[in-house]
Amino acid sequence: MNHAGLIDLVPTKVRQQWTDDGTYPNKSVYELFCEKVLEHPDSPAVISLDETVTYAQLLDKAQRLAHSFKLMGIVAGDVVAYQLSNSWRCCAIDLAAAALGAVVAPFPPGRGKLDIEALIKRCDARAIITEPKYGNNDLCALIQSLRPTLLSLRFLIVDGETPNGWLNLDDLFKPPVIPESLLTPVDPNSPVRFLISSGTESEPKWVAYSHNALIGGRGRFLEHIDDDGKNFRGFYLMPLGTAFGSSATFGILSWLGGAIVLMSKFEVNNAIDSIDKLQPNYIFGVPTMFQRIAAEERLQSIDKSSLRGIISGGAKIDEASVQRCSDAFDCGFISLYGSADGVNCHSTLNDDLNIIVSKIGKPNPKVCEIRIVDEKGLPIPQGHVGEITARGPISPMQYVNAPELDKIYRDKDGWVFTGDLGYIDNDGYLVLSGRKKDIIIRGGANISPVQIENVAQSHPEVISAACIPVADVDLGQRICICLVMRDGVERPSLSQMSRFFKEQGLEINKLPEYLRYYRQLPLSPAGKVDKKQLTSDVEFIQPPVKASSAQRVY
Repeated sequence: MNHAGLIDLVPTKVRQQWTDDGTYPNKSVYELFCEKVLEHPDSPAVISLDETVTYAQLLDKAQRLAHSFKLMGIVAGDVVAYQLSNSWRCCAIDLAAAALGAVVAPFPPGRGKLDIEALIKRCDARAIITEPKYGNNDLCALIQSLRPTLLSLRFLIVDGETPNGWLNLDDLFKPPVIPESLLTPVDPNSPVRFLISSGTESEPKWVAYSHNALIGGRGRFLEHIDDDGKNFRGFYLMPLGTAFGSSATFGILSWLGGAIVLMSKFEVNNAIDSIDKLQPNYIFGVPTMFQRIAAEERLQSIDKSSLRGIISGGAKIDEASVQRCSDAFDCGFISLYGSADGVNCHSTLNDDLNIIVSKIGKPNPKVCEIRIVDEKGLPIPQGHVGEITARGPISPMQYVNAPELDKIYRDKDGWVFTGDLGYIDNDGYLVLSGRKKDIIIRGGANISPVQIENVAQSHPEVISAACIPVADVDLGQRICICLVMRDGVERPSLSQMSRFFKEQGLEINKLPEYLRYYRQLPLSPAGKVDKKQLTSDVEFIQPPVKASSAQRVY
């Protein structure tokens, strides 16, 4: 299926306004990247502990790969999916597809068979690029087994040992650079990348972004953080295949002209080495990642002088963790509220600790306007709590092959309904009041896991915490707190933790009734705490275990 015909649910006149006022560059991401190459061809583009790839080298690789794609028959609107660990290859694939007007659909390693099948089928991928294995899973065999159900899939490409019937990714970088005559103009309002978003649906979903929305939205977001352009050096702890990682190729490289720092997968010691040796000035990650790094004493003995800020997204972070991370990294802290669905609001380096932990930030209409609405979708006065909706230059086109989701989450004017509750205070800050999607219902009462997690993480010996529901016949759900403690400290009992919660002012009906310890909380492929896995863990406890026997370490 050719995705050039995707419908843009943001009205044309609204998009045109962002072009007219200069918010949108109205150029393809490939064109913009080529301009950066002309400006500084020998500047580093992608940096890791193993190698550095310059702008000129990355363009050469992208143009050779684009030639291979062209010879294979990849055309404008075709979808190239990939599931790869972080490396310059991800950026080269992004740019090669963009040069042809094709669409990339990356998703992070770690997805299981059902998710992979759903993702490839939903986006009608014509090609898939993967590594041979992930952990103990043979990805090539898995994808091969799914091929009869994936009618659009024509090309299987592997980055490594090559089974029969597969193409080798390294071989696709060998043809000569694609002649300019084979490249045709690309409409900047056409789709260039599908971002993955799990949301609350049973299957992960794709969200379609145009060249303009990625640059004029996600690129402008980075510019709003720091407009130092080619000196912007961003370190990505999470996979580039996540929505959070989409700003790397298209924002830092194609728009700012800076550099991205990568490691193949998240690992605390490698992250510390990368900070020390590669000198990033911003680090992108999720709270659990920052908490793990901050807890490592070795962080204090390295050179962190390059750091200006850490940018935390994916989940709201508590006051204690913000303070610990700011102190440990010795830099500013930016908290990001955003999603692949087209939502963006964040604090800044100028905001003090109280604002970071109690508010989201001031909405920036040049990236994403925030509007608070009532149950009928009508705007309500400032200071009143309602549902948070979003629309702006960052707004995507639509969900991919999911009109039922467009019907639920988008209106005719292109506004996204987040399902989150909040209000705009007198100073213009967005304040999050609750999340419709993330509650525990205990005896008919709605309980926010975030509040309990924040209190738990204020404990001086707790590194990270996650609160999950446990099914219960009488109350519907009870509360389980999962903790990671500092090495070598005594683990509190459930009664001791309950006493701590009460001392911090937590209501009696919100006290966790089950306690589990983990050496590390499991992470989803996107790098967030995998609450589905945690919840699955407790499903097998029959009946749910309390007190001391629940304090087993996992």
